[in-house]
Amino acid sequence: MPTPPASPHEQLPARTAALWAALDRLVGAGPPLRVLDVGGGSGMFAVPLARLGHSVTVVDPSADALATLRRRADTAGVGDRVHGLQGDGDLLHAVLPAGGDDRADDPAHDPTFDLALCHYVLEVVDDPAVTLREIARALRPGGQVSVATVNRAGAVLARAVAGHPVEALALLEDRDPAPGRARPARRRFTPEELLGLVAGADLRPGPWRGISVVADLLEATSGADPEAVRALEAALAETSPFRDIATGLHVLAARP
Repeated sequence: MPTPPASPHEQLPARTAALWAALDRLVGAGPPLRVLDVGGGSGMFAVPLARLGHSVTVVDPSADALATLRRRADTAGVGDRVHGLQGDGDLLHAVLPAGGDDRADDPAHDPTFDLALCHYVLEVVDDPAVTLREIARALRPGGQVSVATVNRAGAVLARAVAGHPVEALALLEDRDPAPGRARPARRRFTPEELLGLVAGADLRPGPWRGISVVADLLEATSGADPEAVRALEAALAETSPFRDIATGLHVLAARP
């Protein structure tokens, strides 16, 4: 069996360093957890968590993404701890059978998870509030959910720096920056909007943090030491005004 990394955020891109640092106190030590990853089809989080010994159930609408998940998990030697289920986050009750189901001993069908991940999903689902309520119901009392979304302020800054001031202004005013597109625009959230959604799902949110404050602004060819960028990201994540312009927002919340 592969040797698990001491800390998963040390092995993954600098832009997710602050997110992994927040999760580390939950997943880095202690007994194995039952983890639900909503919309995490390709295994970016599921496989590292499984390498740490946790059992991860991934619910994703894409069959192709779930196939990639299976290949990654098998290649990493953790296929027995990663379970993929095709379905939508706002219909988890139809994907995860209720307790007492004859498959209840299978982690993939256990509706009482210790930790749930909802990373960059609320931007694209039909109803973010419904999705968060479904996730909350899948948690055991005291269980926690990690929610990451696109930060509106960070999106405004990114468009402006890229030389698109008209689009930046549209995002600032919560308008579609490309209204003629065939597909609906992704949502962007303010910290207040994210915390309101979480509280509306009867979850108790902790402090919010910024994800990728500087990593997405640095060019790939800048030559910056990735470890130094990770350290800087962790330091800036909970500090205003830096966190306010991050690419993403993150909050850990608990089910009472």
